[in-house]
Amino acid sequence: MTDYGHDLRFGSFITPGNERPEQPVALARVSERAGLDLVTYQDHPYQPGFLDTWTLLSWVAARTERIRVSANVHSLPLRPPAVLARAAASLDLLSGGRFELALGAGAFWDPIAAMGGPRRTPGEAVEATGEAIEIIRAIWDTSERGGVRVAGKHYQVVGAKRGPAPAHDIGIWVGALGPRMLRLIGEQADGWLPSVFYLKDGDLERGNRLIDEAAAAAGRDPRAIRRLLNIGGGFPQGAPEQWAEQLLPLVVESGVSTFILASDEPDAIRRFGEEVAPRLRELVERERG
Repeated sequence: MTDYGHDLRFGSFITPGNERPEQPVALARVSERAGLDLVTYQDHPYQPGFLDTWTLLSWVAARTERIRVSANVHSLPLRPPAVLARAAASLDLLSGGRFELALGAGAFWDPIAAMGGPRRTPGEAVEATGEAIEIIRAIWDTSERGGVRVAGKHYQVVGAKRGPAPAHDIGIWVGALGPRMLRLIGEQADGWLPSVFYLKDGDLERGNRLIDEAAAAAGRDPRAIRRLLNIGGGFPQGAPEQWAEQLLPLVVESGVSTFILASDEPDAIRRFGEEVAPRLRELVERERG
């Protein structure tokens, strides 16, 4: 059993397409009315078929009242961390504490390079993500005196002024599967965000083990690191009550506490929020009780 005891959360994962720019906003409002906790969008700044994710997140936050907003995940090579930190804190303040930060190391290196971003090896991507998390946390930490100074291999910040502080303690989630990045999550991050459509048998258990070992070695409580999962693409299947039954082992055996449904279908989002989420909460409460 690997139940970390977090409260269950549910979200949607929406395509930020620009052919119908009102659609990703409308789906966020569907998600909110369905009772979901979170709405997320892909972030591919090199993709002209998509709206810019930061602009979209700001607009969605202004058009909703309760639901949290996040990228899934931000393309770190094209989002300088010091600027990203200030943008994140600003949107969190403007939305009343409804922003969460999810980072990705890159992966699509040809279009990233075409936009003027760096082309990194897997090892360099891990190093850069660790440096970025350090910078972001330091920018947010207005309790410290003096400017932020990080002399990294990939990012250098020399006396940047701190602030603004976000409205709430923003979680930093990382989307990754490689062992070095998983260990980095254990050492520095607040959450692990993989996608079920990229997972192979045993990947969740292996990832949890690497994260937990790295967290313990760094003097952190592994239970403080939230385990999230993008679902869809054929899993789960069947009726809503069957979805809940299929997701239950992922909570009580693999520690997943946030499920994010990848779908642009309003009816699927409604069923997920109105039928699957309450049923799964009921089953988990019974298991834990």
